[in-house]
Amino acid sequence: MNLVWAALVSVLATAVTVTAMLLVRRRAPQGGHFSDGDRASGVFGVLATGFSVLLGFIIFLSFSSYDQSRTGAETEATIVAQQVQTAQFLPARTELTGELICYARSVAGVEWDALDTGTLGNSVNPWGVEMYRTISAVAPRTPVEQSAYDRWMDQTAAREQARIDRVHGAEGIIPAPVWLVLSVISVVIFGYLLFFADPAEGAVTQGLLMGSVTMVITLLLFLLVFFDHPHGEGVGRLQPTAMVRTISQIDASLKLVGLHVTPPCDEHGSRR
Repeated sequence: MNLVWAALVSVLATAVTVTAMLLVRRRAPQGGHFSDGDRASGVFGVLATGFSVLLGFIIFLSFSSYDQSRTGAETEATIVAQQVQTAQFLPARTELTGELICYARSVAGVEWDALDTGTLGNSVNPWGVEMYRTISAVAPRTPVEQSAYDRWMDQTAAREQARIDRVHGAEGIIPAPVWLVLSVISVVIFGYLLFFADPAEGAVTQGLLMGSVTMVITLLLFLLVFFDHPHGEGVGRLQPTAMVRTISQIDASLKLVGLHVTPPCDEHGSRR
């Protein structure tokens, strides 16, 4: 989420609602439109409480989804590093190591760009398919190779589940009816506040009444927008930090053991 854009929209929305309040205040009767202020305040309390409970529940669920994506990205990166170690005990270690490097580069490169734009959809990582083809042709003979083969299959299943956790929120996790309900309730609250317009009170007090409510609701809705699209550029959004770190660790480890692998892909994970 662009903080500058969010700040500008919040200020603009607050300015619009405060202006509306001050305009209505000019024609409002003394004491406001409500003859019983306590009863009107009680009704507003019901509206505000219902909205806050609903919004708080949605924010909690959205944050849980955000945290699931973050945890999935970290788990996926860890498993890729572990699979590089496992691949060294398999007959096709060079091919599998190169494909794992390409998988990691693809996640941190073209796949993360697709998450940012929301175009990843249900597509699979092509290097995951290549690793499946390679491991399918492996025939483990020794007990070490058989153990490594079993371990590889377990790690593959765990890596695929971590990938699902990472990408599940790429296209938005909050359904359209929820956004519609939140929008309608927000408009109702703003409209209800206009009936509290009272020329007997100061303009600053009336502006603060409307402006504070508008600012809080607008910022909370922007927080929902942030959690609804956790990947991409911007403050707080998820970045492929864990996978980039894993790529560096793999390169350093291969140099230490003297294993030279030429990955069949470029730096962004695209096939050469």
